[in-house]
Amino acid sequence: MSVSGRSLAAQAIGEAISLFARFITAPRAIWQGIAPERGLRVYYANHSSNGDFVLIWTVLPAPLRRDTRPVAALDYWLTSPLRAFIGRDVFNAVLIDRRPEARTTDPVEQMVAALDQGASLILFPEGKRNVSDERLLPFKSGLFHLARSRPSVDLVPVWIANLNKVMPKGEVIPVPLICTLTFGAPLRISEGETKDAFLARASEALLALGTAAS
Repeated sequence: MSVSGRSLAAQAIGEAISLFARFITAPRAIWQGIAPERGLRVYYANHSSNGDFVLIWTVLPAPLRRDTRPVAALDYWLTSPLRAFIGRDVFNAVLIDRRPEARTTDPVEQMVAALDQGASLILFPEGKRNVSDERLLPFKSGLFHLARSRPSVDLVPVWIANLNKVMPKGEVIPVPLICTLTFGAPLRISEGETKDAFLARASEALLALGTAAS
């Protein structure tokens, strides 16, 4: 397939995925603490479904969507040619290898490089899907290191409600259900703020959105 043909196919598949997500979940974006305007941002959200980043990407206005890249697991998205095409070509994901022993590039450096190229990011600080009874798992350190590397970038909490009920773990047929995505006020790291203090503050901001949405 030529480069132009591959690009057209990626656009068509992206639109199809977005339409399917809208049909199944009728997602509603609530811009509570920030406006849907262009600007360098890291959207960080709770993670309970493989469809989480698709839903965030879907509800972004088209100009924002074109400049926003999800951060996703390389060891998941490169397991088949179709997944690789969707991850790389359709979503232009920043693919992070979760296996330290196999990793050749530092994940934070990958994310910083994407920001420096003008892309916003979609990130899940829990690091894995939350299938526990806890509303939010402890955050990994990546968000802190990213914030410290680029302290002028807005970190926007996004609470995704109901998507875990649309696609429960182990199920292959989604259950139609309205989902809401609440975008909160942006955060930035404070000078001298410790990792534990920053991650606690970022986690609390996200949990507060979830509490208000429930």
